[in-house]
Amino acid sequence: MATSNNMKLPVIAEQAYKKGIQLVGSGDCLHPKWRGELRQLKKVDDAFRHDRTYFVPTVEVEDASRVHHLLFVPSLSKAEELYETFKKHSLNIDTDGRPTVKLTGEEIASAAKESESLIGPAHAFTPWTGVYAYYDSLSKCYGSLVSYISFVELGLSADTSYADPISDLRRLTFLTNSDAHSPWPNKFAREFTRVEVENIGFDELKKAILRTEGRRPVLNVGLFPGEGKYNESACIRCAKHYTLKEAIALSWRCKCGGRIKKGVKDRAAELADVETSSRRPPYLHTIPLSEIIALSLGYSSSNNKTVQGAWEKLITAFGSEVNVLVDVDLDKIDFVDGRITKAIKAFRDGEVIMHPGGGGKYGSIELPSASQTNKSGGQSALGDF
Repeated sequence: MATSNNMKLPVIAEQAYKKGIQLVGSGDCLHPKWRGELRQLKKVDDAFRHDRTYFVPTVEVEDASRVHHLLFVPSLSKAEELYETFKKHSLNIDTDGRPTVKLTGEEIASAAKESESLIGPAHAFTPWTGVYAYYDSLSKCYGSLVSYISFVELGLSADTSYADPISDLRRLTFLTNSDAHSPWPNKFAREFTRVEVENIGFDELKKAILRTEGRRPVLNVGLFPGEGKYNESACIRCAKHYTLKEAIALSWRCKCGGRIKKGVKDRAAELADVETSSRRPPYLHTIPLSEIIALSLGYSSSNNKTVQGAWEKLITAFGSEVNVLVDVDLDKIDFVDGRITKAIKAFRDGEVIMHPGGGGKYGSIELPSASQTNKSGGQSALGDF
C-alpha cells in the first residue's frame, strides 16, 4: 500500500547500486508473499543477494498504542517465527507490510529477543507514531525489556543534535535510515548509515549496531529535520511559528483560533537533559543528488531533462550517488556546471540555509549566495570517512 509498483527486489537492487548502498533492509519481512520473494534471491551466508546488492530481513510494526518499532531479523526462518507469534494479535499481517500488532512495546521486544532480532523505536520523534509522541522515556514503552533495545532510528524528523542530549538514548546507536516507497535514487535511501564491518550480512551489521569487535557506525547521513512539516511548533491553520514558551503561554491556541502543533524540535528540547557528546559519528545533512542539481540550476523539478542529464554524467563518472554526495574530491567534478559543484560543497560544509517547516507545512532549503560561502567550520571532515 502507498508503494510504487516498481518496488521489486531486482529493481531495488539495481537502483541501490546506483545510489551507492550495499546493504538494504528488506522491509515487510513478515508478509508471506514478500518472504517468498526474498527466498528467490541467492543466499550468501546470513544475507540475500541480487547482483551486487545485499538484503537482510527487516520489518516495521505498529503496536497497540500506535507506536512503530523496527526489527532487524537474522533469517527468514526467524521471520516465520515472528509471523506466527504476531499473527494471533494482528488482523492485517497478511495484507499490510507494516502490520498492526495488538501488543505492547514490551511484548513486541520480548518476541524480538526470542527470535534473536534487533529492535528499536522507528522514526522515534515522529509526532504521530514515534515513541516520544506517547512516552517520555523508552522504559515506559519497553518496560523490563528496555535494556534489550540496541538502537534508535532517528528518521526524517530528527538528527544527532536532537537525540544526543537525551540521556535516555545515550547508550544507543543512532541509525539514519528512511523507509522507501519508490526505488528511484531521489526517493530511495534519502537517509543511510555508513558502518565499518568486515563483510556484508546480518552478523556484521549486528556487531556494528552493538559496537562490538571494532565494528561501528562511522557516518550518519540524512535530510535536514527542518524540512519536516512538523519541525517547529506552529499553527495548523495559518502556519504561524511559535517558540515553545510562546505556545505554552497561549495554551497552544493560535491568535487566529487554530491549534498550535508542538514541533519535533521543541519535543526533543523538552526531553534533553545532558550535554551533547562528542563520541557520535559525523552527521551529514544532505538531500538527493538530483534535487541538489535542480536547486543549483534553478529548476523546480528534479525530473527536468537537464537535471537528469547532469545526474547521469556524475553517476557514470563516479559510480554512485553516495560517492558524489560524500566522497569524491570536488576538484574532479569539472565537467558539469560549476553551480552544481558549489551546491554539493555547500551541503558538505553545512552552509545551506534552512527555512524550517511547521504546522503541517514543509520546510525549504536555500543555497547560500557567493558572499556567504567559504566559511570555516561546517562538515569539512567528511573526507575521512
